[in-house]
Amino acid sequence: MARMTEPNSSTLQKPGPNEPRTRPGTALSTAPELRGKTTVADGVVEKIAGIAAGEVPGINALGGGFTRGMGAVRDRVPGGRPSAGRGVKVEVGEKQTAVDLQVIVEYGVSLSDVAAEVRENVIAAVERMTGLEVVEVNIAVNDVHLPGEDEGEGEVTPETSEGRVR
Repeated sequence: MARMTEPNSSTLQKPGPNEPRTRPGTALSTAPELRGKTTVADGVVEKIAGIAAGEVPGINALGGGFTRGMGAVRDRVPGGRPSAGRGVKVEVGEKQTAVDLQVIVEYGVSLSDVAAEVRENVIAAVERMTGLEVVEVNIAVNDVHLPGEDEGEGEVTPETSEGRVR
């Protein structure tokens, strides 16, 4: 039968509030990164990437038509809140991640300039916050938002539609 022991002051010493974690001239036997494992959930990387992409001027929204439609319904449900990861898919490994974004851009902006800025902002934010290397950021421009265009505007309803087939 194994005997459980509790650490005592001779085996585990906690430094005081004003003491350094190691004494001068001593080295830790193992580097801190080898003392445990940190994992980052896909959803965390999705949120970081979504927020970083949305901060770029010229980005109107993230997601495609279906994704935005489902998100709008989810946002209206009591207790629901907007998802920063909408329109973002990631693959997360132990040391690297890849990001796929679906975006809607404002009319009149240079798509290549906005895409380059989104890539730069997403890579910087994800690498800084997670420590993961971003190996690629793929951007799909799904729509262009026109000035004065709002959700639901221009929808065809039975009262306003004229059938093509009689």
